Amino acid sequence: MKKVIYRNLSTKLPYLLLALVLTFSTTSFAQDATETPAEETAPATSNGGDAAVGEKLFKANCAACHKLYKRATGPALFGVGDKYEKEWLYKWIKNSSELIASGDARANAIFEEYNKSVMQAFPALTNEDIDNIIAYTYTAKPEPAVATVDGEGGTDGGSGVSSNIILGGLAVIFALLVIMLFLVNGTLKKIAAANGVEYAPKEKRTPIWKAFVENQFMVFVTAIFLLLASGYFMYGYFMQVGVDQGYAPVQPIHYSHRIHAGLNQIDCKYCHSSARKSKHSGIPSLNVCMNCHKNIAEVSEDTYAEGQNEYGVDYNKEIKKLYEAVGWDETTQSYTGEEKPVKWVRIHNLPDFAYFNHSQHVTVAGVECQKCHGPVEEMEIMYQYSPLTMGWCINCHRETNVNLQGNDYYKKIHDELSKKYGVDQLTAAQMGGLECGKCHY
Repeated sequence: MKKVIYRNLSTKLPYLLLALVLTFSTTSFAQDATETPAEETAPATSNGGDAAVGEKLFKANCAACHKLYKRATGPALFGVGDKYEKEWLYKWIKNSSELIASGDARANAIFEEYNKSVMQAFPALTNEDIDNIIAYTYTAKPEPAVATVDGEGGTDGGSGVSSNIILGGLAVIFALLVIMLFLVNGTLKKIAAANGVEYAPKEKRTPIWKAFVENQFMVFVTAIFLLLASGYFMYGYFMQVGVDQGYAPVQPIHYSHRIHAGLNQIDCKYCHSSARKSKHSGIPSLNVCMNCHKNIAEVSEDTYAEGQNEYGVDYNKEIKKLYEAVGWDETTQSYTGEEKPVKWVRIHNLPDFAYFNHSQHVTVAGVECQKCHGPVEEMEIMYQYSPLTMGWCINCHRETNVNLQGNDYYKKIHDELSKKYGVDQLTAAQMGGLECGKCHY
């Protein structure tokens, strides 16, 4: 009888099943839910003004202190044309101080209500410009977008089919294919048996582990390799102890360096002012935050949308956390006195036996913050950019020349050491930057 090696289809079945699962899962996840866009009311036009032009003027001149639908530093301005006469608004906007000084009752009432804060004068705005701004204040508040979902769990798009129905159909097709594979496999076995085809017995092979144990040379080489590899990885593990490069803890209040230092170009030393004269850069107090956020209760629409889409951050919610911490009441524009401490999580932390002085590097040496902390202006979430290891610091001292411009402290010693080393410019290492006592005391 002829011996034929019969390849059982069941051995390939798992691979076929895997391919089918990947194919169907890719198809099913491609069915995206559709959202019904919110219907925004078109800007209204009132008092003969152009709301579109008024929107630009409002954002350029008024948005820092006023919101349309809620109180900020100043009152909410939605429908302000119905509250005051046009002529009175012209005088108030162009020069509120003059109107208050004239004894106008309404002007003085507003002055007292808002803690005697004088509104900035806008003499450059014409009556037509003010009409346009007033027209913009009649813009109705847009309704939020809502995604409608049908009873089957899919989106009610009108033309789409429920994703559950699609998945159910694919599951049925998948089950039928599996059954067909088993049936075809059984049929082939019966045909082989009817034609006298016999399965070739599998050759018994020596187990790999047994062959390995019997080969003493391979055992010796493997043992040496494992010892060396273990030493290498153990050394690497111990060398990373205390190195927190990439550490990015979640803070109690989300602070975006990308927005503050990047988009708004706020100098690092405005918030971390102690870096100029102190060993530590310091954590800015919340009073520093309120210097700006007393008037800025919301971020711009573009920045908010970007944060929501790319980073999943509700910036306006984080500003509310700041107000809660300092005890700021947006409604009355005053402090309540109910403060809550913010437990910030420290990111950069050197060992106690290592000495580092920010003022010596920032003020004396003129080192930029990005030299150690990386591109802070691009970081949405602050993290430790550099390893801050001893080797990293030493390499910087070896590569960085001492800045003598306006620095008479180093001039005499620089001149003497320049002759010793035969160079025009000394590195921090040549000036004693490698001495152990400089950093370890």
